[in-house]
Amino acid sequence: MKAVLALVALTLAVPATAKTLTVAAGPNAQERLQEALLDAKPGDTVRIGAGRYELTDGLSLAVDRVTVRGAGAKATVLSFKGQQGAGEGLLVTSDDVVLRDFGVEDAKGDGIKSKGADRIVYKALSVRWTGGPQATNGAYAIYPVESRDVLIDGVFVEGASDAGIYVGQSENIIVRNSTAVRNVAGIEIENSRRADVHGNLAHHNTGGILIFDLPNLPRGNGGDVRVFDNRVIDNDTPNFAPAGNIVASVRTGTGVLVMANDGVWVRGNELSGNQTANVMIVAYRDKFSDAKYNPLPRRVQVSGNRHGRAGFAPQLPGGAQLAAAFGGSIPAVLWDGAATEGLRVADAKVLSLGLARGAAMETAKPAPVELNAPALPERAAVVLPASMERAAR
Repeated sequence: MKAVLALVALTLAVPATAKTLTVAAGPNAQERLQEALLDAKPGDTVRIGAGRYELTDGLSLAVDRVTVRGAGAKATVLSFKGQQGAGEGLLVTSDDVVLRDFGVEDAKGDGIKSKGADRIVYKALSVRWTGGPQATNGAYAIYPVESRDVLIDGVFVEGASDAGIYVGQSENIIVRNSTAVRNVAGIEIENSRRADVHGNLAHHNTGGILIFDLPNLPRGNGGDVRVFDNRVIDNDTPNFAPAGNIVASVRTGTGVLVMANDGVWVRGNELSGNQTANVMIVAYRDKFSDAKYNPLPRRVQVSGNRHGRAGFAPQLPGGAQLAAAFGGSIPAVLWDGAATEGLRVADAKVLSLGLARGAAMETAKPAPVELNAPALPERAAVVLPASMERAAR
């Protein structure tokens, strides 16, 4: 009976009529590629051949259970340098979609965005802006939002003026084995619950990995995030976010930032070369009107990380004098001082800025402290549907 049920499930998952729609590089690639995305039926694959595709408008996919597959992130490149509108390079609004093995360059807006797309897989993609860090680059390279079950695996992101990999207002998330370089934020988990961020390299960004909550969004109270076995090193790119953007306040040389989140484990990472701090634990400092929003970090546990050089040029008011006062560099972990609930740092020294929530940075009263709340049991690993793991092989 189990074998029969398995066969029925497989038959339902992959219709007998599933087909492959192949698009090759050449004239009218814009029209042919968008036509394939419109014509695809559930279970189909849109295969994009090797070559460079010079596109003049964004692409969209709104069909469930479609795979979009190239010949490799460097072999199949969708260039949006000539894009006439300001939208995404590729927008996905359907469920059970697999995006893999192609590159996206120079989108006028975000690189690849999925909205309300459950069980989505981003695999072996490259999304970048080729002109270097600029405020006019798109905000996000990889951008799933308002989704359940998200897998981002083996992607490369570069040049985003907000975040290279961003997951927002979502739950059940894995970000793994990916590289983020020369973005404002390398990897960002915002207003989301149950995320595992592991095996990634975040280097030469303004900030490496950011975990935070913001007020006045449809979904808040994020947390239950594990950040482990990553390399977060040499994040030294000056902040190039547009003025007014929330990440415009991220200090150059931030390794891992936790802000206004509940239940974050930072452990087993290599943290080094981050000139402001390897880890920052802070409250949301601006005014807000969201009655359900908690601006304080809670239950943040930092342990078992390998801390290298950090805090040698902190981008803080009076940072140079502060570093000098500590013999050339401040402690590897920086805490604003606004909350203590469940905060534990077991692997490095901590500098408190002594700031109440909302107090101006110029009023800081730095002093070494210990954050020694009891160790909390780490939550279980995120488990995604088996179909997603198969699609990422």
